[in-house]
Amino acid sequence: MSSILDTYARKAISFTKGKGSYLFAENGDKYLDFVQGIATNILGHCHEHLVNEIQTQSKKLWHVSNAFVIPEQERLAKRLTDNTFADFVCFQNSGTEATEASIKIARKYFHKIGKPEKNRIITFQGAFHGRTLAALFAANNPKHTEGFGPAVDGFDQVPFGDHEAVKKAINKNTAGIMIESLLGEGGLKVVPDFCLKGLRELCDKNDILLILDEVQCGMGRTGSFFAFEKSGITPDIVPIAKGIGGGFPLGACLVTKKVSVGMTAGTHGSTFGGNPLAMAVGNAVLDVIFKKDFLENVKEKGKYFDQGLNKIKNNYPKIIGEIRGIGLIKGLKMLVDNVEFIKKLMNHKMLTVKAEENVIRLFPPLIVENKELDEAINKIEKACKEMS
Repeated sequence: MSSILDTYARKAISFTKGKGSYLFAENGDKYLDFVQGIATNILGHCHEHLVNEIQTQSKKLWHVSNAFVIPEQERLAKRLTDNTFADFVCFQNSGTEATEASIKIARKYFHKIGKPEKNRIITFQGAFHGRTLAALFAANNPKHTEGFGPAVDGFDQVPFGDHEAVKKAINKNTAGIMIESLLGEGGLKVVPDFCLKGLRELCDKNDILLILDEVQCGMGRTGSFFAFEKSGITPDIVPIAKGIGGGFPLGACLVTKKVSVGMTAGTHGSTFGGNPLAMAVGNAVLDVIFKKDFLENVKEKGKYFDQGLNKIKNNYPKIIGEIRGIGLIKGLKMLVDNVEFIKKLMNHKMLTVKAEENVIRLFPPLIVENKELDEAINKIEKACKEMS
């Protein structure tokens, strides 16, 4: 019997090593990994530059307190602010910590400017913002919140895609609107550009903040550094994680100067957030992502993958109902049981992960090659044929 708390329905397989788009099981079997730690290993397994940088840093310094200046942290923060909307960065260890920091920053902002009554945040059905208590009740999915009451107050949830409901939910206590730019766990649903623009306009009109959760969809996965960039808007707060560490635990909250005013010394902290080892990996990830044409290449690979997936969808219209996503974050809306389909793919040595609305998520690494996308297409087609 395992001594690990039984909070995961684990598959009976273990991996001993990985390289790029592939994982290798204990028995030597080779799997095409389109889970990649659930959109986390954006540069694949054991990327040479990341390995070299973490090895170099590990021989110098792992951890010091945030009571001191950490040069590697200063460098990563400056690179993030120089290349995004943000003026400041607050480093965390995970996505849920980053969303928690976002909530705190929004509430503290209004408290600081003399409007403490503005402390509630509008969220959307189908969202996922993490597993801490506040993050759980922000998303308010009964499957995740059951047994964890009393509910954490401060959130007003509205149906996804219902702009009128958002308008009606805004009142004198509203501090902000929080939404994933692309819903991951909720079924790979893209928030259209006109919706993001509409939310920005609502926030400006009502003096509230716009928080865009890019934990799963950010860091180049859509072909832009952030998924919201194509809409042309500027958010106030953006939590990120997963891809920024390329597989190493790292999260961050990006914020504008205006909204940062409440976060003074002692208002927030993290023992491990921003440690030198994590910062070395984060900087290494940016070294790759910021290379000329890297993100443009992600867009092209996404289009290539789309063509193959849509061809299968057209050939098997009773198996796949819809292709969702942008760039290299894809979802297959299944017309057959998604869990059974995932099993078929696993039999063909391909790893995927499910989402709500009977969706299968596909997360190839951003360095994926066309031949590996072709391999994925071939395996998906075989699974479709078997379930026809």
